[in-house]
Amino acid sequence: MKNRNYKDSVFVDLFAKDITAKENFVSLYNALHETNLDYKTTEVKPVMIEQVLYMKYYNDIAMLIDNKIVVLIEHQSTINENMPFRILEYIARIYEKVVKTKNKFGKKLVKIPLPEFYVFYNGKEDFPLEKTLKLSDAFMLPEKAFSADLANFPLEITVKVVNINVDKGNPILKRCKILDQYSEFIELVRKSIDSGTDDPFTTAISKAIKEGFLSDYLARKSTEVENMLMTEYDYDTDIAVQREEAYEDGLSKGLQQGIKQGAYEKAVETAKNLFHLGLSIEQISTVTGLSLETLQQLEKDL
Repeated sequence: MKNRNYKDSVFVDLFAKDITAKENFVSLYNALHETNLDYKTTEVKPVMIEQVLYMKYYNDIAMLIDNKIVVLIEHQSTINENMPFRILEYIARIYEKVVKTKNKFGKKLVKIPLPEFYVFYNGKEDFPLEKTLKLSDAFMLPEKAFSADLANFPLEITVKVVNINVDKGNPILKRCKILDQYSEFIELVRKSIDSGTDDPFTTAISKAIKEGFLSDYLARKSTEVENMLMTEYDYDTDIAVQREEAYEDGLSKGLQQGIKQGAYEKAVETAKNLFHLGLSIEQISTVTGLSLETLQQLEKDL
């Protein structure tokens, strides 16, 4: 196996990189659409954008199916409400990758693959079985917005969030055996971590093999999977710590500025949206009342 300067998550390896990835992904696609495509005759091409997002860690899958459909799946243990905006940037880069530049300037209409966007969630926080996130939810609307304007946004991205925690019993798990086994395996990992055992990942892998969850995959790649789990765990822990520290620090400074807790939280959410729209820290400070120091930390977190 050639060395990479980044690490995949177990989810990405299982559905995009492993020797069984094509079969696994087509099974997942069939489960999402209730179709019956044959992985042996279906053309599947990875179109992920090779970029370092955080800690050299990859947790997304983008596949081109029969040159007609681009399916983008992000796996998250913490839901990010800004996924539609992130995916807007991502899909634009994917289209740049799959469509020849010269064709865009011709007179003939260029046909592009139909996009589909999903987030698979398996975090600890309670979350609905399914939920749809929309880019339009982030738009700052004019004070006098007509109902017709609200019904027909000139730009929209919809992302389907699917809760794959085993206790939720999502029907998609019954339709996709490999996804079901992955969810069961992650549940074993969590229980091993919570038990306080010295080697939680090794313990979880051994138990999963015995119980028949991803047994062939884990037997082949136990060391690699353990390393990927360590990266995922470090990532989740680091993000949780950063968010908690940033919130407590920001709240403290907000209170010092005379901003009440509820108002502070609202100001932070407004600031996040303004950052994504490209406003400067100075402009955001003027709008929200947050200090430049607080906004600088928030920008780092984003």
